[in-house]
Amino acid sequence: MLSVFDQIPAGLLEAPASDLHRILPGPSLVHLPGRREQPLFASIMLHGNEDTGLRAVQAVLRRYRQLPRALSIFIGNVSAARYGVRYLPGQPDYNRIWPGTNTPDSAEAAMVREVVENMAARGVFASVDIHNNTGVNPLYGCVNRLDHRFLHLASLFSRTVVYFVRPLGVQSMAFAELCPATTLECGKVGQARGVQRAIDYLDACLNLSEIPTHPVPEHDIDVFQTVAVVKVPTGVSFSFSNPVADILLNADLDYLNFRELPAGTSLGSIPPHEPVRLLATSEQGDDVTDVYFENMAGRLALKKPIMPSMLTLDEQIIRQDCLCYLMERCRWVR
Repeated sequence: MLSVFDQIPAGLLEAPASDLHRILPGPSLVHLPGRREQPLFASIMLHGNEDTGLRAVQAVLRRYRQLPRALSIFIGNVSAARYGVRYLPGQPDYNRIWPGTNTPDSAEAAMVREVVENMAARGVFASVDIHNNTGVNPLYGCVNRLDHRFLHLASLFSRTVVYFVRPLGVQSMAFAELCPATTLECGKVGQARGVQRAIDYLDACLNLSEIPTHPVPEHDIDVFQTVAVVKVPTGVSFSFSNPVADILLNADLDYLNFRELPAGTSLGSIPPHEPVRLLATSEQGDDVTDVYFENMAGRLALKKPIMPSMLTLDEQIIRQDCLCYLMERCRWVR
């Protein structure tokens, strides 16, 4: 299932995401030499509708005749990229299948285990997983360990950093066993600012001689910890426009992302005398819906102050992934 290349496949530097299937037989790992042998690892296109990583890698590779550091690139869901969707029917989410996943028996999980084993054998220097999102979000980095090396790696991209340990099976968590690892959230697809920031970031990482181990100054970084993921259960209808849906969400909901919201903030409307029909699950796997949400006379309201991220108006993404994550400011200094 995995194809491995030791040089840039012909046409890769010019191809849009929708044409990757013409160049690559499927998920592919490309190893390129550099002046420093210990490779930077970059994963891109884990979701077929998120092309900022591809565009950034293409720009960086066009910039150098010889890379300052070896670079290994994993190009993920090529078949979904053809149609511009997160993943195809019958496929798993390519960012939920990495070692540590709840579904280790799929062919895709075996394939990414091979990627991890390959990079472990090469003594990977650092790992970067590049994504887009669909709502109004700032550019930010994510880490799965409150380790100074990880925080330095993330803060090279943005002073805003999110620490999370769920969901399981994400790429960055698997690579955290091998090296400092981060996920870049580069805003919406097609935004030039996100692409340029990713280009600059990859360039900076390739030119690092080492990753610092001393603490990041507290005034240089804002760290938030994910405390819950919020989903709309199967069988519960929701809409941004249809008043007969079980949950009528506010049409400008995604503008609440990365805002520290007070208790009582309304996310939408629900029948006045019914329970909140969302499902909020803590990082420990507990149902915490009643901790964070309440029905206030027909308003879907926050029960306590909280900061959401990843709120989106894309109904398909909400079904495939989640409505949002809930975060609190993290006191991370050790």
